Amino acid sequence: MVHPIFVTVLRRPELFFTHLANHAELVKSELSAFGASLALRAASAVLALVALMLALSLTGIAVMLGFLRGSMEWVLVIVPGVAWLLAVIGAVLAMRSSSVMKKVDDVKDELEADVRVLRLVKEAKND
Repeated sequence: MVHPIFVTVLRRPELFFTHLANHAELVKSELSAFGASLALRAASAVLALVALMLALSLTGIAVMLGFLRGSMEWVLVIVPGVAWLLAVIGAVLAMRSSSVMKKVDDVKDELEADVRVLRLVKEAKND
């Protein structure tokens, strides 16, 4: 006796190939989304590092100018503050967890479900 899945594949092979094509399209779209997410996180990390170096430099310059003038002016606080804000924003964006990884797990679950079905078919064939 032939298992119903094999009968269906033999009678309607387009279903099987459509299923495979859908899996391929799903994997392709998820990989492209993952690549875009990874590029965004890398750019954010670079922004955070550059802004951090700039913030440290501007803070040092502001402290030196504050001591030379004898008084702290608002500009000496605002300018390094903007650089610190950019560094924090870049770090938060770079360290943010990606929802794309959850979608990749969904693709894995889909493939594992297919493998389980094939194992069940193999076990039914052996029985």
